[in-house]
Amino acid sequence: MNAASGERIAEILEQAGEADEALRQVVSALADEPEVVWAGIAFLDAGELVLGPSAGTPDESRERVARIAYDGERVGELRVHGETEPAFLEQVAALVSPYVLIGWDTGGEAWEP
Repeated sequence: MNAASGERIAEILEQAGEADEALRQVVSALADEPEVVWAGIAFLDAGELVLGPSAGTPDESRERVARIAYDGERVGELRVHGETEPAFLEQVAALVSPYVLIGWDTGGEAWEP
């Protein structure tokens, strides 16, 4: 994966309105990469990781995982099956982190990713 891939994902997130749609588009973009066969995002919900949006055909023997954190707290995982650079996965995980806030307590404040 290259800088253009990162720019494409950043552009998706900038243009997306709803968090669900943004994440679906991101995993689809990742799965479209030549060296990736599957991509998904798991949400941390009540202490358990639950798979959310995914795209492609899984091949768990080639799984790469990046922790998704928001304000220093783990909120999910980015999972990719294929060949990817760990630094790229970490970059994408940081970009999607505001969109992966299932069950996040906002204290009654309005929230916008």
